[in-house]
Amino acid sequence: MAKSIDELIALIDAIPDVPAKPGEYILPELMAIAIANEVRNDDIVFAGTGLPMVGIMTANFTNAPNALLIYEAGICDGKTMHVPMSVCDQRAANMSSSLGGLVDTFGYYLQQGFVTLGFLGGAAIDKYGGVNVTSIGDYYMPQHRFTGSGGNSDIGTMAHRTAFIILQEKRRFLERNEYTTTPGHWCWDWKTGEWRPRKEVWKGTPFEHCGPEAVVTNMGTYRFDGNGEIYLETYHPGVTVEKVKENCGFDLNVSKVKGETRHPTYRELFVLREFVDAELIFLPQKVEYPPDVLKIINS
Repeated sequence: MAKSIDELIALIDAIPDVPAKPGEYILPELMAIAIANEVRNDDIVFAGTGLPMVGIMTANFTNAPNALLIYEAGICDGKTMHVPMSVCDQRAANMSSSLGGLVDTFGYYLQQGFVTLGFLGGAAIDKYGGVNVTSIGDYYMPQHRFTGSGGNSDIGTMAHRTAFIILQEKRRFLERNEYTTTPGHWCWDWKTGEWRPRKEVWKGTPFEHCGPEAVVTNMGTYRFDGNGEIYLETYHPGVTVEKVKENCGFDLNVSKVKGETRHPTYRELFVLREFVDAELIFLPQKVEYPPDVLKIINS
């Protein structure tokens, strides 16, 4: 497919906006598109490196063209055509509204309450949406040391809403994290020495109602109930509710399951593959389009 960017853009509306069949997409594509659907058209989004960047860029092409993207390194409202390799990649600065630094992104946009949605990853998550990206085991002599917050805690506590992309395993989905980098809907109250609802501990602050709204894993999508506890909303194609529960370290609430996660559409896959991550920086491979879609692309 040797077409210019302009020719590819002209094709977007011609690609069928109907669900792809199993085998016509890969799991990371499903996850990226599922997280993209969390973006609202008026959102100001602070995205971390990896699939979170893939998700917000996909949303800009599909369901949220007016959403504004902020990268940690200081780039605001860039219009890059392909996903950057990191939040410091200057490709993200293309047509940006402003170029600043960490003081601007954290001290102005985030701490002043302008960020409506944070897109983040994590090594482990607890049933209240608290995330660990710091260490496993004793903090001073850990079994494993991760890269650290890198802004995860700031974004996860100060953005109005937060959506996480996390790989799901029993050791990653926990009743309580061994170390909480980013508090969820419950947090430690140092005054009383106990876990309490975040909205009570932080009452009267600008961030008392902030917190995690959605989690997308390799097995399903999740949301949080009125008590701040996570529950399964949909399970991905090829996965069962029982399999999801087997890969959870606590008694997961599955009473609100709506069914299978929506398959990505051919149009969403086209945007993801030809614009967002055409260089396969974060997606591991491309899958061949079905003949009828391929015919449209090659016409």
